[in-house]
Amino acid sequence: MRVDGARKAEILDTAATLFASRGVRTSLQEIADASGILPGSLYHHFESKEAIIIELIERYDADLDQIAKRALDELNRSDARPGGERIVALATAIATCAVRHRAAVLLTFYEPPAGASEDLVRVAQRTPTEIERAMLETLQATQSDGYLRPDLDLRLVADRICQGMVHIGIGVSHQGPGAEQVPALRCSILLNGLATHPPADTALRDSQALRAADIVIESLGDRDDSAEGDKATLIRSVARAEFARRGYETTTIRDVAAAAGLSTGAVYRLIDSKIELLRAIMRSYSATVTEGWERVVSSNATSLEKLDALMWFNINVLDRCHEEYRIQVASLPQSPLTGPNLPMSFPAQLRRIRTLLTDGLRKGELRIEKSSADLRARSVFALIWTPENIVHDEGTRAAHALARETVLRGAAQRS
Repeated sequence: MRVDGARKAEILDTAATLFASRGVRTSLQEIADASGILPGSLYHHFESKEAIIIELIERYDADLDQIAKRALDELNRSDARPGGERIVALATAIATCAVRHRAAVLLTFYEPPAGASEDLVRVAQRTPTEIERAMLETLQATQSDGYLRPDLDLRLVADRICQGMVHIGIGVSHQGPGAEQVPALRCSILLNGLATHPPADTALRDSQALRAADIVIESLGDRDDSAEGDKATLIRSVARAEFARRGYETTTIRDVAAAAGLSTGAVYRLIDSKIELLRAIMRSYSATVTEGWERVVSSNATSLEKLDALMWFNINVLDRCHEEYRIQVASLPQSPLTGPNLPMSFPAQLRRIRTLLTDGLRKGELRIEKSSADLRARSVFALIWTPENIVHDEGTRAAHALARETVLRGAAQRS
């Protein structure tokens, strides 16, 4: 029995590696081959691929719950560590868990496929309430101790930190030199802020960078989906929704055709391939995002003002183009061949952030913990995107206010 348990764990680990690198379309045959067993032997441990996915997600949830329990136990024992140290330790534990269970994080990024069992739908849609409660109570304790500012909505700050740590398991920040520093660096930015001197809203509101962002925001969400009776337009609209909801890799042309109420042949008569369909969907979005970033970074403004304007612009991208945004985020861990091949690519955006940070640090406008230029840029790039749920639940203005209170000013009291 112990041998069976060890073998089952090995299969799960192998499946996790494959799902993390190849996506949910990984087959049982591929899992069996990578595990060095026959498919028939795989069925001795798991009745289906869905059963493997459910167990991977449940294993991730159990680990998160254990982290939450330890954090709450430490609070009950009157943890003597400084407030910032306690918050960073919990945040780092969440990020480490998300990286360790990267497959589960990726598998829950999208809705379960059509026809999924009730068990899979249940585990995939489960909210990690215990870890969120642990973070909130940790923040409340440190606020009572005078570490955090008293004017903050700690519920939103807790959500912001938890989401930022889990997101490390989706992107590529856990890879490369110094990756182990990323969770603490991101959390430190949220707590201490990037601004050397906390800016007033009135000063930020009048910046040239924010005005540049607003010009492009007006055109966000403009699409060529308005032509009634145009089947090509219908296909793009339906495919955009399906790619965002189910994932590009797992959505087939057959799925798009069914959702559009068309035959697969009718779809193929209007498109060349799935990748070309994706590029057609993302073309106007990519051009608009590129224009927004270029206008902001080339404006006559300080580095701090430009970062503020980029946060505002990104929040509006999330609000008005959430489907394209989800497609773009999911493409970051993929190879260029399967991604949307955006003109304004992640490396290009990263270079602009690196330049802004270098200039701001040199002029004394910005401050950040000692780290490599690449780690700084990756951390700030991730944090100037506010989590989707906060934008959608709180609205764009409240989301921007939270971004300013954390990323720019920092949640902690300044001495």
